[in-house]
Amino acid sequence: MGEMKNLLDEANASLGRFSKAWPDQMKGFGSFMQAVESPGALDSKQKELIAVALSTSAHCHWCIAYHVNGALEKGATEKEVMEAAWVAALMGGGPAVMYMQLVEKAINEFKKTKK
Repeated sequence: MGEMKNLLDEANASLGRFSKAWPDQMKGFGSFMQAVESPGALDSKQKELIAVALSTSAHCHWCIAYHVNGALEKGATEKEVMEAAWVAALMGGGPAVMYMQLVEKAINEFKKTKK
């Protein structure tokens, strides 16, 4: 199993644990997340690409894995995902550029499972 798949599994396992330990908070967070991720003026793919950029800028390994996977599942191309990460680099400088290697790893791991 790859590094990014492990991170995605860790994130999902944590969300599951938190849901059991903190059901009210996670129910609220889940409702908020669903409302934000639902198509509106932006479609779901565009929202996932924004989340890729923000995850990269925030330096969150788990978020990068989660949202690169989500973007690919919503039909984003590798180029679109990397361009979103470049927006993070524009706004976040050198550290965001370094986190782009995780975006690249996630693309390479998850695109194998999308074929």
